[in-house]
Amino acid sequence: MSEITLGRYLFERLNQVEVQTIFGLPGDFNLSLLDKIYEVPGMRWAGNANELNAAYAADGYARIKGMSCIITTFGVGELSALNGIAGSYAEHVGVLHVVGVPSVSSQAKQLLLHHTLGNGDFTVFHRMSANISETTAWVTDIATAPAEIDRCIRTTYVTQRPVYLGLPANLVDLMVPASLLDTPIDLSLKPNDPEAEAEVVNTVLELIKDAKNPVILADACASRHNVKSETKQLIDITQFPAFVTPLGKGSIDEQHPRFGGVYVGTLSNDDVKEAVESADLILSVGALLSDFNTGSFSYSYKTKNIVEFHSDYIKIRNATFPGVQMKFALQKLLSQVGEVVKDYKPVAVPAKPTPNPACDPSTPLKQEWVWNQVGRFLQEGDVVITETGTSAFGINQTHFPNNTYGISQVLWGSIGFTTGACLGAACAAEELDKNKRVILFIGDGSLQLTVQEISTMIRWGLKPYLFVLNNDGYTIERLIHGENAQYNEIQPWKNLDLLPTFGAKDYETYRVATTGEWDKLAQDEAFNKNSRIRMVEVMLPVMDAPSNLVKQAQLTASINAKQE
Repeated sequence: MSEITLGRYLFERLNQVEVQTIFGLPGDFNLSLLDKIYEVPGMRWAGNANELNAAYAADGYARIKGMSCIITTFGVGELSALNGIAGSYAEHVGVLHVVGVPSVSSQAKQLLLHHTLGNGDFTVFHRMSANISETTAWVTDIATAPAEIDRCIRTTYVTQRPVYLGLPANLVDLMVPASLLDTPIDLSLKPNDPEAEAEVVNTVLELIKDAKNPVILADACASRHNVKSETKQLIDITQFPAFVTPLGKGSIDEQHPRFGGVYVGTLSNDDVKEAVESADLILSVGALLSDFNTGSFSYSYKTKNIVEFHSDYIKIRNATFPGVQMKFALQKLLSQVGEVVKDYKPVAVPAKPTPNPACDPSTPLKQEWVWNQVGRFLQEGDVVITETGTSAFGINQTHFPNNTYGISQVLWGSIGFTTGACLGAACAAEELDKNKRVILFIGDGSLQLTVQEISTMIRWGLKPYLFVLNNDGYTIERLIHGENAQYNEIQPWKNLDLLPTFGAKDYETYRVATTGEWDKLAQDEAFNKNSRIRMVEVMLPVMDAPSNLVKQAQLTASINAKQE
């Protein structure tokens, strides 16, 4: 085989970087491209219910496997995906967005085609996407097309940001040399400038040497930019107390003896707040300092000795070192820090959460009890996905087993994100290890935005746990404003009928309303094996919420009132 089509070349390249499930929807400008998926062994076309859900699914898949791909059609399809793509951009998730666009000749003639604005401008949607993409490509020349595809894949993977790739319908069937596939795409990071890196490392070592009470704080980009291993080694070598943010949950093993809890500014537990804010040095790995990630920007560090490690720069106190990547800087630091910390005397870290006290099995469920109890249900290796709302806040109170991956869209916060993300994560988990469990916690209101994607899970025989928290509407909104407002109400659904409605044959459904019912289910050996798709409806009081969400809502309402 000396030549292959450009379309097949794209999917062969994606397969080489272990992107094996492609999300999206068919449309007449991408149909010929989609034919080529089936020519590559091991590739799967997910076939989503709509483009927004497909973008959410691509996001969830990329968080587990490093990058993903969504394919939409020109105009109507690509625009429907953009909310999801924007979330991936905000939260550093590598999604390749491939758009099937009209043929080169149609564009040149400015034909009044369907899916256009009727003004002959074929680049308008590309320009929209450029603002939420790390880079873009609009292929017009078959000679340079393979190199453009390679560049887009590399950029998606290395920067962990979305990339837009427009492929004209007439080019995907043209032939390119198959030998180009013999040279793997270079996914390695370029080395740091040696002098700048040395200055960073030496400065950090001096700060560590002088510190009496240092802490490590891991955030979202520790996971996204693949420095979890380096962060763990830093904790192991230094023995400094280590904390995570809500976005960083899962980036540090929570069973580690030096793990101290989740820091969310004023919303933190008192002992965590005191431990972090009294530090005289903070080593912050992969920070994303959004309002809900920081307790409405309520970080109150007493020290100015803050080192921020980022994917493409380092900040030390007020000095910024652009282009110095944290991956290499941390590795260099690890090779030298042991000697500097040899006299450090480890201080106690805040205690792990205490188990729920024994209670009568008929006790109605409350959020505080549930989120504490969830930690006993989780297993090592689980993927835990929590929806914007009570779940995203409640999970901060859950103590994870080791190697648990948390997905929570704390920065972008698009309601309904997690149904699609659960599909994507379940596809990725299945490819990595069929026994890996994927567990979704979503509110009854959020579920109604993206519920169709459960049908795609059923289509592919995926086996996630779907915990639907039924508190009769938008509790997070009610806490912020409008407790009794009609706009925070939803039409109640028969949620447990959804699985058979979407065609599930092998499934289980449960409704739990008391602590006894929860414990009986969570402790059932068969239930703990991901042998089939399951939905559990968890009945909760309308205004019941995790304590840190109540505090966040009060903060948000107070800030909004001051700005009016």
